[in-house]
Amino acid sequence: MSLVTLCGSLSLHPSPLGASMHEAGYRALGLAFRYVPFAVRDIGGAIAGVRALGIRGAGVSYPYKQRVMPLVDALDPLAQRIGAVNTIVNDDGRLTGFNTDWVGAVRALEEVRPLSGARLLLLGAGGAGRAIAYGAREHGALVTIANRDAAKARELAAAVGGEAQGLGEASRAADYDVLVNATPIGMQDVDARSPVPPAAIRAGLVVMDIVYKPVETALLADARARGAVVVHGGRMLLHQAARQFELYTGRPAPLEAMDTALRANL
Repeated sequence: MSLVTLCGSLSLHPSPLGASMHEAGYRALGLAFRYVPFAVRDIGGAIAGVRALGIRGAGVSYPYKQRVMPLVDALDPLAQRIGAVNTIVNDDGRLTGFNTDWVGAVRALEEVRPLSGARLLLLGAGGAGRAIAYGAREHGALVTIANRDAAKARELAAAVGGEAQGLGEASRAADYDVLVNATPIGMQDVDARSPVPPAAIRAGLVVMDIVYKPVETALLADARARGAVVVHGGRMLLHQAARQFELYTGRPAPLEAMDTALRANL
């Protein structure tokens, strides 16, 4: 029997999306890898299991992205600055924590325009917002963070060298080149409304919503109707998974195969 390299995800409520993309990638390249989503109640025990079982890579989801940081042996510098880990790579028992959320956001946005010099308005300063803010600044964007909790916006803005505003800044989205919604507003099970007044969206504005359930959020529907350039949340999801795939396998991710699998499961 040939040996199989095991990867997976550690989350409170496992989703089939990660597994579908990674497994499609393995099939496309003929790799002897498998991907298993694990429902985790004890993150310390799960990390011990990653070591003991020789699991090559593990995605980390809510609510463990901060809790795993002291449990790994090393942190990628940007993951440390972001303050969250969503990917663990196991090199012969030595665990390193990475953040690929920022990679997903940057790659998704730069499919439609370069970030260097772009004026970017980011709604939200939570875990995903932090990753996007750091990634956008690393790629030369001028970042303004708008958040309901003004103190969190100020803290993140100071950390990345950006500006802070209240959520009311969304009404001035037309003054920016790129708008990113990193709040839960728009999720079908949270609040299906748009966080941005339709009149604030102009033609040519790049609008990305990291919400992917539904893929066509109210924000994206408004943006499309007003002639904006739309980037749906599935693109960020795809590219962050592709970066995980590269870290686990050492091979370029087969994006087309992974994207097909993602679309079939959204």
